Amino acid sequence: MSGLQRVFLISACILFAATIYSLFFLNLVFIIVFFLLHSLCLFSFCFVCYSDQVDKELSLKTYHQEVGQEMAAKEKEINEISNQMKEKDGLIDRIRAQIESLRTENTSFRDEAISLHSRIRTMEEERKLKEQELRKREQEQEKTERSRDFSALLPPVTEGGEGRETVNIISIANQAKNSLLEEAKAANLHITVSSATDTLLVTADQGRLMTLFRNIIDNSIKYMKRAGSLVITISTIGDDIFIVLKDTGEGLPTEETKYIFELNYQGSNRISGNGLGLAQARAIVEYYGGTIYAKSTVGNGMGVYIQIPAGGRV
Repeated sequence: MSGLQRVFLISACILFAATIYSLFFLNLVFIIVFFLLHSLCLFSFCFVCYSDQVDKELSLKTYHQEVGQEMAAKEKEINEISNQMKEKDGLIDRIRAQIESLRTENTSFRDEAISLHSRIRTMEEERKLKEQELRKREQEQEKTERSRDFSALLPPVTEGGEGRETVNIISIANQAKNSLLEEAKAANLHITVSSATDTLLVTADQGRLMTLFRNIIDNSIKYMKRAGSLVITISTIGDDIFIVLKDTGEGLPTEETKYIFELNYQGSNRISGNGLGLAQARAIVEYYGGTIYAKSTVGNGMGVYIQIPAGGRV
């Protein structure tokens, strides 16, 4: 029941009660007025009920029409999808038939392709092996040529020696340090030799090891460019001697550091000199079967790292 219906019904009830009351206590005029008002409210109530019913029927009819239209549209869409599915099924069947036909026709071709692929892979493996062998030969040739170049840089052995004496590498490092003390003081470079023991024996030539240390120390003196320090740390692991020479100088860019042991190489901080000192140091280390490399960045100094077998050259 709507709000308007409720108002008219309550009003009709009230007026009906007023009409009954007027029959007993009021005159005829009030009876007629209350009765007419009661009748009008009752009529209005019926009219509103009828109007609401008509509106509901119209709304329901409209709703049914909309539902019918929507169902028709959905049914049409379903029919279209069904037709499309049938067309796709037919297309799939045709494609399957074509694939089966191609599969049957191309069996021999596939076998030939597999055989050809196998031959190509074999040829590729043979090519790679030849390239590796050629690269290995080129590396060996380069190593031989470099060995020839660097062998010319080796200083002569100590007079009276054979180049394979057992010597104390700690003592040699200290001698090299002491021989360059004046130059180091002039460059404000403080040199320290650090080792857990006073004696570490290695089979090599004393003069060549002296040249090795002097060349690297001299390099630090030349390129220090500020007050700083050079720490030479010598230790042993197993049958190898490890030497680290780390200074606090200006250093070099990383991309230049890997070339400092090349013959006649001078970096961006080049000064007077022939660029042979570190190349000679490398020749000495490699002659005795060792390795040498450097690490450096601008502003963080230079570190030279050396490994030499205690037994000397192998």
